[in-house]
Amino acid sequence: MSDGSILRKEIEIGGRKMVLETGRLAKQAGGAVLVSYGDTVTLVTATMARNKREGIDFFPLTVDYEERLYAVGKIPGGFIKRESRPSEKAVLSGRLIDRPIRPLFPKGFRNEVQVIATVMSVDQDHAPEMAAMMGASAALHISGIPFGGPIGGVIVGRVDGKLIINPNQEEAAKTDLHLVVAGTSEAVMMVEAGASEVPEKVILEAINFGHQKVREIVAFIEKFREEALSMGLAREKVVPEIAAVDPSLEEAVFPVALDRMTQAVRRCVSEKLDKKSRENFMDETAAEIVAQFSETFPEQKSSVVSVVEKAEKKAMRQMILNDKIRIDGRSTTEVRPIAVEVGVLPRTHGTGLFTRGQTQVLSVVTLGPVSDEQRLDGLGTEEKKRFMHHYNFPPFSTGETKPMRSPGRREIGHGALAERALEAVVPSVDTFPYTIRIVSEAIESNGSTSMGSVCGSCLGLMDAGVPIKAPVAGAAMGLIKEGDEVVVLTDIQGIEDHLGDMDFKVAGTANGVTALQMDIKVAGVTPEILERAVAQATDARMHILGKMTDVISKPREEMSPYAPRIIHFNIDPDKIRDVIGPGGKIIKKIVEETGVDIDIEDDGRVYISAIDPEAGKKALRIIEGITKEIQVGEIYNGRVTRVTDFGCFVEVIPGVMGLPGKEGLVHISQLAHHRVAKTEDIVSEGDSVLVKAIGYDNQGRLKLSRKEAVPPEPGELEAARAQEQSAPPRREPQRDSRSPQGGYGRRNF
Repeated sequence: MSDGSILRKEIEIGGRKMVLETGRLAKQAGGAVLVSYGDTVTLVTATMARNKREGIDFFPLTVDYEERLYAVGKIPGGFIKRESRPSEKAVLSGRLIDRPIRPLFPKGFRNEVQVIATVMSVDQDHAPEMAAMMGASAALHISGIPFGGPIGGVIVGRVDGKLIINPNQEEAAKTDLHLVVAGTSEAVMMVEAGASEVPEKVILEAINFGHQKVREIVAFIEKFREEALSMGLAREKVVPEIAAVDPSLEEAVFPVALDRMTQAVRRCVSEKLDKKSRENFMDETAAEIVAQFSETFPEQKSSVVSVVEKAEKKAMRQMILNDKIRIDGRSTTEVRPIAVEVGVLPRTHGTGLFTRGQTQVLSVVTLGPVSDEQRLDGLGTEEKKRFMHHYNFPPFSTGETKPMRSPGRREIGHGALAERALEAVVPSVDTFPYTIRIVSEAIESNGSTSMGSVCGSCLGLMDAGVPIKAPVAGAAMGLIKEGDEVVVLTDIQGIEDHLGDMDFKVAGTANGVTALQMDIKVAGVTPEILERAVAQATDARMHILGKMTDVISKPREEMSPYAPRIIHFNIDPDKIRDVIGPGGKIIKKIVEETGVDIDIEDDGRVYISAIDPEAGKKALRIIEGITKEIQVGEIYNGRVTRVTDFGCFVEVIPGVMGLPGKEGLVHISQLAHHRVAKTEDIVSEGDSVLVKAIGYDNQGRLKLSRKEAVPPEPGELEAARAQEQSAPPRREPQRDSRSPQGGYGRRNF
């Protein structure tokens, strides 16, 4: 590659300029492209190992999405102060890039390929993951790696009914659809979406709308490579080293293996074997075929195994294409038997057990105070997260033994998909002031546990009494495609995912789609295939929703007795310091005395979380006592705290936590409708008395009136008028000059 030339080309995407550059940075990588989109800058490299990896039966592709917090001017939190494990967003972004490019490498290609996207600067109006996807496509295309791209990708949003490309931050806040479309110029390779019950028709329109822009991007990257080649900044694609099976071996083994595997597949159907029995039977059949040819080809056992696996795949696919029968005996549009349970675990806040065929998911809901929100340390503007869905896939779910480690990319991806599917129906914090966490345990797996977790989690939410907008369900569609022959499969199981061409997951309510994800293994699908898949997914979803709502159709009226009760109210933000107290002294004392959790937001929102409802009410009364303001014109039931010659002091809001309450002066002239000679004639210290707040004096002290709060007794007004005519003028008492307020010798008014 040239050491001096730099190539820069730009394209308009979403009304904004994206620039691809190569030749300046990372020149030792196989291909390196710097992508600038607004002020978002991402460096993407693609590098291939010189030699193929021996002893593997898969393509070793790695896509790493590296977030650098300097990109948004942040220093990482924690003790170490450097980036460590990837964030959930980084893992999902890496998967977003991996899925559309993986099918475009040659079958049998075993050289390790690594794509690294390093996010160096982030402008929130320009999504770094989309810049990284474009960079990965371009870097692979100029690297010489045998990549069958390029691809393009865009985000499609919908604001006020209008579809838009790559919405900015303001538009993203208004959109009811976030759909990522990636593909080649011929076909869509990957779709991923979150939506607010958007109709299927709109989803299909959005996919086609996005693919039109994808075609423009693909053509642009093709021209970018042509110019890079002419400048010596790109390499010609290498011819991949692919292990080929000896033609004479395949000619001898394949017909025999296909015949035996066809018989075996049909026996699985006729005997209705379950997953483990079917796997054991198919493995035994394959072993017999391999043993049959081991003497003929003693040095080529791995090749014999490869041909037998190819025959098994062909046998299953032929049965589906020709007879429209699947290996478990279902038709192409049939959903497996469904069982639904709720309230399975006694001490949790909500549970849903969803079983579909041999896929079983137990989803458990936990409700917590707002302070339990997840704090995010990433490149986005979102700093907290109150709704979380986590997915676990233990090895026993497939009858296997494996080390138990922290969640991998698959677990994180499945958890995020179900989270998107449910997020559209979860109530806002103002409506339901809880942090919500769901954990879905895939305790048995034979296909589409992610959609099973959507169903189980929805059941758990309703069991917990979370007021969701509508029930949500999901199903996965598959595809068998040989030339022009196409069959779309409803509710695919594991073997159909493994040997098929597509995994197309759709979740939503009865009103529309809330989440969608498509992964394919062939070079794209057409709009016609997508339309068929979406139609079958809708039918399946409605069927599953019916089974779910037969058991529980709406959220429970009462929450679990073990779930906290949260009281939500607002106070004047200026009063927050009064509730917290110096060094947090007051709020700590409230928590100690009541046993509740208290969260106070900067805007004055207060959340009291308590298992014991009475404790919550007690904390509420204490905070109200601290923050409550006296309203002029309101009548209060107060307590006389002190009697003087010129009137009495009445506490209208009692003190709490050792703090003084709120009190005011009832002047002797305001004690009764008639003239009062002595205050003690009307009230005594400790009396309970009704008073009305009538205002404040020029020093901000509260003035109260018993006369305006209590109606006159019969004849009292007439006697008062006669008394006023004959009585001498009242002499006002002298104020106590020693009082710190310069008033009547009391600190609170």
